[in-house]
Amino acid sequence: MDRRTFLMTAGAGGAALALGAGPAATAAPARSDASLARTWFHSTYRSIEAMTTDLGLVTDKIDVSGPGAPVPSVQTSPTNIGCGLWATAAAAGLGVIGQETMERRLARTVAAVERLERAHGFWFNWYDAHDGSLLTAWPENGDPIRPFLSSVDNAWLVTGLRIAADAAPALRPRIARLLADVDWSYYYTPYDPADPAAGPGQLRGGFWPDRPGKGEPTGHHYGAMNTEPRMASYLGIADGSLPSEHYWHLFRTLLPGMGQEQEPAGWYVTVDGVRVWQGHYTYRGRKLVPTWGGSMFEALMVPLFVPEAEWSPRSWGVTHTRYVRSQIEHGMDEAEYGYWGFSPANIPKGGYREYGVDAIGMQEEGYNSLGVVTPHASFLALPYARGEAFDNLRALDRDFGAYDETYGFRDSVNVATGRVSDFVLALDQGMIAAALAQQLSPGLLQRPFRTGGFASRVRPLLEKERFSI
Repeated sequence: MDRRTFLMTAGAGGAALALGAGPAATAAPARSDASLARTWFHSTYRSIEAMTTDLGLVTDKIDVSGPGAPVPSVQTSPTNIGCGLWATAAAAGLGVIGQETMERRLARTVAAVERLERAHGFWFNWYDAHDGSLLTAWPENGDPIRPFLSSVDNAWLVTGLRIAADAAPALRPRIARLLADVDWSYYYTPYDPADPAAGPGQLRGGFWPDRPGKGEPTGHHYGAMNTEPRMASYLGIADGSLPSEHYWHLFRTLLPGMGQEQEPAGWYVTVDGVRVWQGHYTYRGRKLVPTWGGSMFEALMVPLFVPEAEWSPRSWGVTHTRYVRSQIEHGMDEAEYGYWGFSPANIPKGGYREYGVDAIGMQEEGYNSLGVVTPHASFLALPYARGEAFDNLRALDRDFGAYDETYGFRDSVNVATGRVSDFVLALDQGMIAAALAQQLSPGLLQRPFRTGGFASRVRPLLEKERFSI
């Protein structure tokens, strides 16, 4: 869809939604950041409402290109469901919906989650969002799906359930029963000093449970620390199902001499009896801890919930700020796009792929930006470059029509061609909702991750962290 078509169709079909249309985006340049953030949250939450089925599950995405109501996908995932839970809690916390409405919506979703088939205490990767059945064939083309238990996707559902329990105390017993069988050691391969390649002290990507015992594991572990799977690590350490030493077995960078994007600098230290390679990369003269692929959400989705920068200001706080600065400079100076913010998203002309800044990711053939800017990346950057993030989002709206007042920001924009995505994805809208909640009401969604095992087990690890940056 080009800019002209987008502007002609934006906003169609939204009048019947509960929140109403809200102020027009054309007034944005004259408005304060706080006022604009609130308007953006309203439209973002409307997209979550539009993605939510009668069963209470949030679909993977909606197609908003047509003149009528948006078209939802069939499928949903644990991550999508988690996004719906925390977005609804945020909407109530910000006064966008009432407490009774929130409780009713959360209860409906929890009831749906209770019905979903699972194995080994965890949820499968794909369900039909409309009836809750386990998907064994891809709805769009009939390709077979082998049911899979993903560690990272389950972490985001558990995150959403914890936030729902905090927001709606009446749901706590039901959610506690759901979480009673969640044992993160299922994914954990204990550290073996005699063979650290086979026993790295890290989490598997997941299991196909259609084999005897635990099932068939992925061939990889989630080794890179500065990536979104660390939410599963934090959850497991906090509830005691993972040992604290697991944190120190994650890679700040791969070890020197291993194939990676650049040869890291740094040094070895011993922390809690574990020998840790405190490596770093340098990008445009700036030392930072890389992610795996160089995308924004790998680094900055987790701190929407876990206050890493607050608990580790000299390490996590520094690398997060420098990571954002690197994304900005790549878009504005190195690639000279005039816009910035790169993270996995819908391809503007259809499909899905990873976008990022290759030089700040460990993968040798990492994620590239390709001129595709993803708005959710700017929202993730708000705590570290607020003014530039707002300016970038205003520019994407002004120059490409990437925002409409009904469903918020489209998923991506090719700033070279002007092509705007036809889709809104639950994951990316969920990150936007959480980021705006943190901007408008700091700590609103972080309460469940500041107490209990997070305070007693996770925080001390982050306070000990000393990156070599």
